[in-house]
Amino acid sequence: MKAAVWYGKKDIRIEEVAEKPVKDNQVKVRVAWAGICGSDLHEYEAGPVFVPVEKEDALTGEKAPITMGHEFAGVVEEVGANVTKYKVGDRVVINPTLTYGNKPEDLDVYNGFSFIGLHGDGGFAKYVNVPESNVYALPETLTLQDGALVEPTAVAVQAVKEGNMKFGDTVAIYGAGPIGLLTVIAAKAAGASKIFVMDLSETRLAKAKELGATHIINSGQQNPVEAIKAIVPDGVDVSFEVAGVAPTFKQAIDSTKARGTMVIVSIFARPIEWHPLQLTNTGVKITSAIAYTPTTFQQTVDLMGTGQLKPQGIVTSVIQLDDIVPKGFEALTTDKSQAKILVELSGEK
Repeated sequence: MKAAVWYGKKDIRIEEVAEKPVKDNQVKVRVAWAGICGSDLHEYEAGPVFVPVEKEDALTGEKAPITMGHEFAGVVEEVGANVTKYKVGDRVVINPTLTYGNKPEDLDVYNGFSFIGLHGDGGFAKYVNVPESNVYALPETLTLQDGALVEPTAVAVQAVKEGNMKFGDTVAIYGAGPIGLLTVIAAKAAGASKIFVMDLSETRLAKAKELGATHIINSGQQNPVEAIKAIVPDGVDVSFEVAGVAPTFKQAIDSTKARGTMVIVSIFARPIEWHPLQLTNTGVKITSAIAYTPTTFQQTVDLMGTGQLKPQGIVTSVIQLDDIVPKGFEALTTDKSQAKILVELSGEK
């Protein structure tokens, strides 16, 4: 079968790979649609970041080269001997997070985690085998294309939960890439009264406004902290750092009220220089979010199913697997009008 295989930095190849036999606890999924994630882009531009290269991953038992793709949905093609919850033909979405499962779910991911599509073979292929416990039924109200948006939306939902955002809170989001835009959607759904979004791209800012931002600020033209405090003098209740660079990290803290919360959502490509006295002088609390709990993933499926979360507006392009490098990874690198690019596999609805 055809797959997009990561070999190294700037080296993703479309090639034929062998199908793997289904283990007793696994479900074989015929992939319909898959999204390109910011972490995929990190692996393409500067990897390995997560991909195991020197030795096999502890949870997947695999190492590079691996088939990428962890935002995907599809149809059950085959089930293992011990699978009880799913049958051939079921429409499903995949939670790609693999953990040891030895701790409560809010701690489990911090006890070591792996990702289908980053630490082992994923969804940029015709078929992928996944554990039954990572499979979630897709509501009839959602298409399989919608299903490919569940995973990144769950990241944003988890980030909003980590910030302890309350109904009526004010919010600042630094970065209007895909996760930043999804954080806009999640914050709006959670009851934010004011949503400030900062970015350097007017196109992305316009998209943020379309998706629910109440205020957009081009941080290359205005000081975002001053602009926010002109409207919310004490600062926002919760800020989200979704750009992954030193200036936005510091601005996110400075635009947050005393004893407010700043949530780190982005993956920083390199270390930054920062003085902790910035926190001591402001009382701002910093937390972070990596992935999501199984509960958050199911809540995201449910909220999308009822229409309370509507992430479909972030999709800017649909491409074919053969074009994933030039029209996917390269486009996301050079074209700031792009947000979420979906890859069509079977194309089933």
